[in-house]
Amino acid sequence: MYKTLLLATLLATSTAQAADGQALATAQGIAHPAVIAHRGASFDAPESTTPAYLLARELGADYLEMDLQRTRDGVLVVVHDDVLARTSDVAERYPERKASPVSAFTLAELKALDAGSWFNKAYPERARAAFKQQRILTLDEVIDIAEGNPARHPGLYIETKEPAQFPGIEQDLKKRLEARGWLDKPGRVILQTFDRNSLKLLHEAMPQVPKILLLWVAKGSIEPASGQDFSESGEQDKSAFYARQQPKDRAEFERWLDYAKADGAIGTGPSAVRTHLGEQSYSDLIQPWMNQASHAKGLLVHVYTLDAAVDYDKAMKAGVDGIFTNRAGELMRFYGRPVPQNEGQLLRKLGY
Repeated sequence: MYKTLLLATLLATSTAQAADGQALATAQGIAHPAVIAHRGASFDAPESTTPAYLLARELGADYLEMDLQRTRDGVLVVVHDDVLARTSDVAERYPERKASPVSAFTLAELKALDAGSWFNKAYPERARAAFKQQRILTLDEVIDIAEGNPARHPGLYIETKEPAQFPGIEQDLKKRLEARGWLDKPGRVILQTFDRNSLKLLHEAMPQVPKILLLWVAKGSIEPASGQDFSESGEQDKSAFYARQQPKDRAEFERWLDYAKADGAIGTGPSAVRTHLGEQSYSDLIQPWMNQASHAKGLLVHVYTLDAAVDYDKAMKAGVDGIFTNRAGELMRFYGRPVPQNEGQLLRKLGY
């Protein structure tokens, strides 16, 4: 009897949370539950490149997610890391500058880099000859991709990356989105950042555009119960370390929800633990009580970054409203949404 009542309670809670999230999303013009293609379809193609974004679009993702930085000559480009060594041949082309930040390079210098061959070396089972010599993209080029298929219209989910390095990037972003006509339709663009000051500046620049405060457990962010950052722990396994990290208490977690609301956000982007840990597995910030607290404050929950059905299932049952994923096709299938062809077929159709 107790188990039956518990199951019924959990089901009722999950259903109520889904309704809360649905209403919040609908009010903002945001898909629910949202498929957010993290750096494009970055499991199957080099992250943040043309094939990754084209594939995500063709799979039917609701949003193309990207990290925004600015070149030395003032162009907005889509690159995740502060430095270029992981995802380009910068060490071969500019050996003396291999540790330099993105902001130290002109657009022409960045366009000379091979941003695709690294993927073939890292993931030989998913390698394709056409991934070689892929180029770093500008914001405008990703917008071109989003606009490129009349039958599929993904939105843009844009992060200001290390915004303190790029004073004025929030206004630069507004100008480009405005010039391209992307600020007219509610929910077509979502802005995200870990940085509270950048969140405020984004809200001042584009008050009508939905914004997300990304959440992270660490000193200087959501204070950890352990009192430690990974670098201080002496541990070797990052994912195992992060999996154990919790906010120091409920009040600390809710304090960051209040920050999000006060600074103009309509939702949060919390991290999650992956069942099998590994890269992109972090602290569990989507426990049911956390999502309930977010919804109670009128905040959506878009969790980063999950790639397996077991984790999609856990996240949805916990009450999230959308998922950042490197495998947009897998998440589409999990939601029961039609996918025109499998990833390999679509890549070949796209010329890769």
